[in-house]
Amino acid sequence: MVHRDTHARTGLPSFLLASSALVWISSVIVMGILAYLVSRGWGGDHVIYELVVSVLTTAFYLLALFLRTYPGYFLLFNLIFSYLWIVVVSFTASDWTNSHDNLLLTAEAFSFIAFFLLLFNVLYDWHFGFYRSGARTRAVV
Repeated sequence: MVHRDTHARTGLPSFLLASSALVWISSVIVMGILAYLVSRGWGGDHVIYELVVSVLTTAFYLLALFLRTYPGYFLLFNLIFSYLWIVVVSFTASDWTNSHDNLLLTAEAFSFIAFFLLLFNVLYDWHFGFYRSGARTRAVV
């Protein structure tokens, strides 16, 4: 089995690149559903907050995937957006869990997916960026 290293092309390891792409896809799906709901007259603070977070994630996450930076940068980005998405998850869970509308439940499910993948990104990037860089500096000394 051939293992290709995506770290050279994108600056990210394979797992982090794949999970980041899934976060972006989930945020696009949530953004589309919520934009449809807002165009149909749904309003409210929760829906607008969820839409703004999904739009920001869609825009900035795409930019962050193409930036080549040091390991801690993407960790900070994942950490900030994981806190934003945990609020989205709590809003969707409190508003739509007992709903029988498949569209609302789909938005809730993909917000869970985006949050949990962001959480895994934080944990993985913490280990990859700080734990491994600390091991390299100890080995050099």
